[in-house]
Amino acid sequence: MYFHSLLSFFVGGEVLDLVNETGPVAKVVLLILLAFSLVSWAIILSKWGLLRRARVQSGRFSRAFRKARQLQDVSSVAEQFKPSPLVGVFESGFDEYKRQLSNGGVLKNLVSIQRAMQIAVSEEISRFERNLPWLAITAAVTPFIGLFGTVWGIIDAFHGLGAAGAATLRAVAPGISEALITTAAGLAAAIPAVIAYNLIGSSIRDFAARGDDFSLEMLNAVESLHPQASYRADVPEVRR
Repeated sequence: MYFHSLLSFFVGGEVLDLVNETGPVAKVVLLILLAFSLVSWAIILSKWGLLRRARVQSGRFSRAFRKARQLQDVSSVAEQFKPSPLVGVFESGFDEYKRQLSNGGVLKNLVSIQRAMQIAVSEEISRFERNLPWLAITAAVTPFIGLFGTVWGIIDAFHGLGAAGAATLRAVAPGISEALITTAAGLAAAIPAVIAYNLIGSSIRDFAARGDDFSLEMLNAVESLHPQASYRADVPEVRR
């Protein structure tokens, strides 16, 4: 009872009455749209929290990295900035850096460090993009699911109209209004999904560019510590 009253407050009692009066096909369509909407909102909220934490910690980690004198100093504090994707990029590059130093104490090749960090950037971006296609699917599919419910409802309304033998607007309007509920529900599920998909995608592209920029900073730091190291690779293209 409390839930019904709360729902009536947000969507209106008349809308709930129309939903209750819809046929079984429309109710199934509405349940499918509700499932799409709940899943997409769960993804939106989780991605928003993930990106917000990553953005804050990335700024802090970048400042700590630029203040450090040695890479070991950065490694000792990197764990506290773990939500940042830059930490994964740094750790991959630093692991390769340590591996080369462990073989004779000489840094021989910067290219392998660059490649390790580029792989880490791709892995971090893939982690951010996980489940994101579901928002695109929701944005593309739910309006058509809602339209299917509307078309079915209109067919049912006109079929009942023909059986009753009446052709007035008053006779057909209730059936049409019930049928249009599914279209409205489809749009209500699709609009937040398409907005969130574009905003989240833009943020992920920003993180990809920041990861590439940090890779260059890391290479500069390593090269300043070991100017004798060879570097024969092209500078990686920054994704914007």
